Amino acid sequence: MPQFDLSAFLPYRLAVASARVSKDFADRYRAEFGLSIPEWRVLAHLAGGDAVSVREIHARVDMDKSKVSRAAARLESAGLIEKRESAVDRRLLDMRLTPQGHDLIGRIMPIADRFQSDLETRLGADAAPFRRALRALLGEE
Repeated sequence: MPQFDLSAFLPYRLAVASARVSKDFADRYRAEFGLSIPEWRVLAHLAGGDAVSVREIHARVDMDKSKVSRAAARLESAGLIEKRESAVDRRLLDMRLTPQGHDLIGRIMPIADRFQSDLETRLGADAAPFRRALRALLGEE
């Protein structure tokens, strides 16, 4: 039976790379703002300005609905987001950033921009092809 080389298995390598990049970025915003990864992701999705439901965030990212819900509850308790009944579906709650949440995102985004710039520097000439490959893997092309 042929030997399986996990270190050469692309899905495994992608998962490891994703976890490392996510953890490295989380270390930066956790240290200064005390946010968890799910809390950051909820805030980031709400930063676009539109009201978003837990269901929509769950559909956009690979995160359990329960994690999204718990993160949203903590952010609401901290005064960073507010929840309102959805105008489209009264069974759903839409979430929006509060002024305090907008202020926090404004302070986090420069850190996110620097982190992304650092990643692109590490990738060098491979940055653009890597972005194209990610779009292909995510079905965006």
